Amino acid sequence: MSKNGKRGSVLVIGGGISGLTAAVEAAEAGAEVIIVEKEAFLGGRVARSNLYFPKMCPPTCGLEINLRRVKTNPRIRVFTLAEVDSISGTAGNFKVVIRRHPRFVNEKCTMCGACAQVCPVERPNAFNLGLDKTKAIYLPFEMAYPARFVVDPATCLGAERCGQCVTACPYGAVDLAMGPETVEVEVGAVIWATGWAPPDAAKFEGLGFGLYPNVLTNVMVERLTAPNGPTKGRLTRPSDGGPIRSVAFVQCAGSRDENYYRYCSGVCCLASLKQARYIREQYPDAKIYVFYIDIRAPGRMEDFFTATKADPHLVLIKGKVAKISEDTATRSLTVEAEDTLTGTKVVETVDLVVLATGMVPNGIGKTRVAGELVLDEHGFLAPVQPMQGMFAAGVAKRPVDVASANRDATGAALKALQHLSAE
Repeated sequence: MSKNGKRGSVLVIGGGISGLTAAVEAAEAGAEVIIVEKEAFLGGRVARSNLYFPKMCPPTCGLEINLRRVKTNPRIRVFTLAEVDSISGTAGNFKVVIRRHPRFVNEKCTMCGACAQVCPVERPNAFNLGLDKTKAIYLPFEMAYPARFVVDPATCLGAERCGQCVTACPYGAVDLAMGPETVEVEVGAVIWATGWAPPDAAKFEGLGFGLYPNVLTNVMVERLTAPNGPTKGRLTRPSDGGPIRSVAFVQCAGSRDENYYRYCSGVCCLASLKQARYIREQYPDAKIYVFYIDIRAPGRMEDFFTATKADPHLVLIKGKVAKISEDTATRSLTVEAEDTLTGTKVVETVDLVVLATGMVPNGIGKTRVAGELVLDEHGFLAPVQPMQGMFAAGVAKRPVDVASANRDATGAALKALQHLSAE
């Protein structure tokens, strides 16, 4: 067991866009910062995006800058494949226990890929939401930081039964004997940047996810249209790989619904309009139907909405979808809703349905915290915590887009610095 850290340092829980922003802002202002990320890489959900709105640029634009700032700043320490087990003590003197899971690949890795070439076992690729597979030893994605392969212990056969990756690596980077370790640190402030996860769309009654292959979620479409995604950016009908002639976007799938999630995630409208552009670029003649309750495009996003809805192939229908059914012969989908503007029933048959499923908070997981962390009625961290020295950033406290998450994380870093200076 090792002991590290300083009382004047900041712990950032989560290495997504909010966590990275908070970390680099605090470190560049002079604080020592520790980032704890449960995945094998930094970047979170943003790394899985295809393009940002409204500029429609890839996530590498923002991530590359922040990752460079992390790599070159000696005040920042990064623990990936790690979780905060417990936080005890008081504000200004928190004692933190971090559990680090083994990566089984050390710093000698050059990402040559020789290990993966000989690996005989495959696993579902979590980065691509299980839509394709990797070997049991794999690189999470091409821009991954740390820039190292990682072994999935759940699928790896181990050194005794296989060990081919160990033999194949010319640099001695694969170490299947690595074990977990515990690190103890002392920090003065904690920033919760735990982010979000997509909900389980299969539980949304009547929408067909999990029953009909041509019903996808918005996060799946984001990966399927990304150049580094499972289909290299080409979106086709999952049932037969055929072209797409028509698509229905179902807004508020499970959101603003007393049976599931009562809140609005705020960003889904624009995400669907962005994805409508993806489809129209690939299929210039495709018809797009967007079933919505309200279109939310605050501030400068109104221009993005205005430009997108001017597309003559895009039809906006104000009405919540009641039912989706499938033709078992053609696998086409029929979407039924009531147009609340006209009071008439709308029935459209399409090749593909995309469910806009919103954001669910990751929360604090299994971390044991001495003192009280307050959640709001929807499970997000309350903006103001009763325990001094605890701050929430980005989607940890409410659904926001990437730009808003960056601004909020900067504010959280400032609050943490002010707290440390007052100690």
